[in-house]
Amino acid sequence: MTRREALKQGGIVALAMALPISITSFKKYNDMNTTKNFEVIIIGGSYSGLSAAMALGRSLRNVLIIDSGLPCNRQTPHSHNFITQDGATPHEISQKAKSQVLKYDTVNFIEDKAVKAKKTGNTFHVLTASGKEFEAKKLIFATGIKDIMPSIKGLQDCWGISVVHCPYCHGYEIKNKKTGIIANGELAFHLAPMVKNLTNSLTILTSGKADFSPEQISKLKKNNIEIIEKEILEIEHLNGHIKNVVFDDNSKEPFEATYAALPFKQHSDIPELLGCELNEQGYIQVDMMHKTTVEGVFACGDNCTRLRSVANAVASGNMVGAIINMELSNEQF
Repeated sequence: MTRREALKQGGIVALAMALPISITSFKKYNDMNTTKNFEVIIIGGSYSGLSAAMALGRSLRNVLIIDSGLPCNRQTPHSHNFITQDGATPHEISQKAKSQVLKYDTVNFIEDKAVKAKKTGNTFHVLTASGKEFEAKKLIFATGIKDIMPSIKGLQDCWGISVVHCPYCHGYEIKNKKTGIIANGELAFHLAPMVKNLTNSLTILTSGKADFSPEQISKLKKNNIEIIEKEILEIEHLNGHIKNVVFDDNSKEPFEATYAALPFKQHSDIPELLGCELNEQGYIQVDMMHKTTVEGVFACGDNCTRLRSVANAVASGNMVGAIINMELSNEQF
């Protein structure tokens, strides 16, 4: 029975379709719980994964999305710099996206965690934490990355709220505030001009000896950017909104916002275990078509680029969906 037929007949199925996404997802799982073979499996059901699924669903491709429900921006109060969705919460955007994507009858969604994948011939086998196994001709990793939090008390509580990573995603909202950059060397110097454009009160917090060239030091001084080399012990905050940075000599410096260039790791180790190469920065290596180094495997979103934004994730997912549909169409033609 299709969704349209169910809606015409009414009853519990129609009611489930009108309820929140968790109910819809449950129905989708019931629809396909005896199906193990798909044309495409998408691991990761956030913005890039859902975008890829929409392109594939509109091309009548039989798709399974596997998502563990832990997006990296779940603490972020509002998403910005994404046209038509500026100011919406990440949750609102993803929920709306899911409801639209799951209207396509060939797209299936389960909340589970992919834990293993292997390739046999031209077929990919994916195993989930709940013990389910699925097969597909093509595999998409839309798994994102995981920030590695330093051992600074309070920083994680402020992450995505008043300690942020991107001036394009968050900078307008914290413009003209007393701002810090928690970073050192090239990462700090890369951020400094963009943040300086948004505030005249800027300090770099290197949390240790500064690592800048004489030319960089000269430019920072020219732009009245202070450098504090003391180790950071704590971020004092109120409900995630930074108040003070506390240093190892027990001194404090008030701030209203800070940027932090944090190290990261891949959210899933499956791509690397499957044979996908990572580049020097730790991202999944992809070509212009978002193909990984393993034939039939694609990556999109934050796991393969420094351009970490909802808009870019959606764009890359849309491209991957189109490229895979073209490949499948040519293989079947």
